[in-house]
Formats: sequence, structure tokens, C-alpha cells
Amino acid sequence: MRLLRSVGLGAVPLAALTLAAAAVPEKPTLQSYFAAREPGVQAGGVRLIPIRTPHGTFNVWTKRFGSNPRIRLLLLHGGPGATHEYFEAMESFLPAEGIELIYYDQLGSAYSDQPKDESLWTTERFVDEVEQVRQTLGLDRDNFYLLGHSWGGILAVEYALAHQSHLKGLVISNMMMSIPDYNRYANEVLAAHMDPEVVREIREIEKRGEYESPRYMELLTPNFYAKHICRLPEWPDAVNRAFAKLNRQVYVLMQGPSEFGASGRLERWDRKADLPRITVPTLVIGARHDTMDPEHMKWVAGQVKSGRFLLCPEGSHLAMWDDQQTYMTGLTRFLKDVDEAKKP
Repeated sequence: MRLLRSVGLGAVPLAALTLAAAAVPEKPTLQSYFAAREPGVQAGGVRLIPIRTPHGTFNVWTKRFGSNPRIRLLLLHGGPGATHEYFEAMESFLPAEGIELIYYDQLGSAYSDQPKDESLWTTERFVDEVEQVRQTLGLDRDNFYLLGHSWGGILAVEYALAHQSHLKGLVISNMMMSIPDYNRYANEVLAAHMDPEVVREIREIEKRGEYESPRYMELLTPNFYAKHICRLPEWPDAVNRAFAKLNRQVYVLMQGPSEFGASGRLERWDRKADLPRITVPTLVIGARHDTMDPEHMKWVAGQVKSGRFLLCPEGSHLAMWDDQQTYMTGLTRFLKDVDEAKKP
């Protein structure tokens, strides 16, 4: 309908207008958004997807919420080893805009299979897993938006560098593009703003390897988690469920046991030099109180070819919860702008 208003009926042949209208579906109606799409017995959008790996085939859990052939947003959770559940806040915002959400527990997480083979936990294999999920769900460059949060941001960038021809838009949420830079920020900025005695005791506990000590959590909860992970006075049920199901084997192997920086297989990960290779429209989300440096996040948005930066001034690592209006409004605007071919 926008075409009719801008050029007038007499300027374009009727056949061309009909083809243009058919090629660009309108925003979903309430009925079409919630219409069944899978054949057979309906399961609320849940689908188990078989993933082929060098060590066998395993199932990962996905759930489609809504239906929009133009905007299909696949969510990559953090951890590694967390769950999709802390994304549930999006149900209060994005469906009203007609945006299709696809929840997905990565292999080793929550409702997906949890094999014990440590050779499975590599960034490269996770990228291949995402590509298999994409193929099975029929996502393509006309509708496929990928949002990665925290570790999911690493995975989303790695996927984009390998398969961006399939993407329509990319969202990097609350994740720096260099683990060495993140470790420096944690040590030189976050720790510097904490009580020195608290930091000293935390370091001593870590030096002894007592990461499961109750005292470790007693120190981290008020001094780190409550200030930099989620600043709400009472954490939402969805966040608590996601943390309770964290796969420690995957998390420690890749991220390391410390909350003051990464030390596992991701310790040397750095993609700063490769960011200009990302050419799809990209939204980078940072937060003032995050564990990730918001200035670094702003810089990332300027390194990709078509980037936009969103700062959540009241938010922390889970800014989709503690600065919801900023996060959801900015995310929605980005998705719609890309859908309507507006420049970031």
C-alpha cells in the first residue's frame, strides 16, 4: 500500500502492483500469527531437531512462538550451557509487533540432549549446529534474523562470519568481541569499583579452586550479580530457571569457573579484526552496568559494515529484564527497519 501512495496508481501497471503486493506480505493478523504451521498433532510450536555431529546424532529443542514469514528471530542463549528461558520476557513485547520468536536450547542445555563427550564443546561445532537448525526450520535470507546474547553473541558472530549469506539481520547482545579485552575490563574496571576486601577474598577463594564454596556465592551475589548481571531487586522466575539448569560441564570447559573473566576454551577468542567482514545489518546492544564494556560495544557497531548501537542506560548483562523498554523498543525498531529496508 505504501507504493500506491508514493507514486500513484497511474504510474505503475496494475500487474506490477499485484506482483509487488504478493512478494511482500502484510504484517500478520492475529489469526495468521497464531495459525498452526506444522502438520499433524499440534505441540505448541515445539520441535526436536536431530543434529549430526562427529560423535553421533543428538536432538536439540526448539519452540516457535507466532508466525511471520518476513521476520523470524532465532534466539541464541548464553552460558555456554544456559537455557532459552531467560528470553521469555520477549513474549510481552515482540508478538504484539508481529515478530516470530524461535526459542532454542543448544546441545547440552536444558531440554536438548546432554551428551558428556567433551570434544563436542567447540565453537566450530556449535556453528554447524546452528546451521543445521536453520536448514531444518527453513530460515533464509528473506526472513532470518539471529540474536545472540552473551556467549550466544560469540556464536552469532561466528555463524555470521561463516554463513551470513543466509542472514537478513544480526543482533549482538551484551557480548564483547574479544575475550582478552573482556578479561581486562573485568579486572581493571569492574573489580576496581568493588570493595577491595571483597575482591581480595574472592581472589583467594579462586586461587584455592573453591568455586563451589558457599562463601564464593555469598560474596558474588550482592557485589557482582546484583550489580552487573541483573539489577532487579528480585530476579524473575525465568532467569532463576535458566540459571538453575546451567550445564556446568559445558560452562566451565568453555568459559572457565571464574566469574571475573574467562579462562576456558574461549580464553583467546578475538574477532575484532574480522568485524568488517560482517555486511548484514547489525544491531549491537550494550548496557551501562553490564559485565561487558559498553564503549567496546559501541565501537563494534562502527566496525561492521551496517551497524547500529543501542545503549540500555539502566541495564546490566540481562538488560532485556532490567531496562526492558529501552531494549525491546530498540530491538523492535531495528527488526522493522531492516524488514522495511531502512538503513541502520
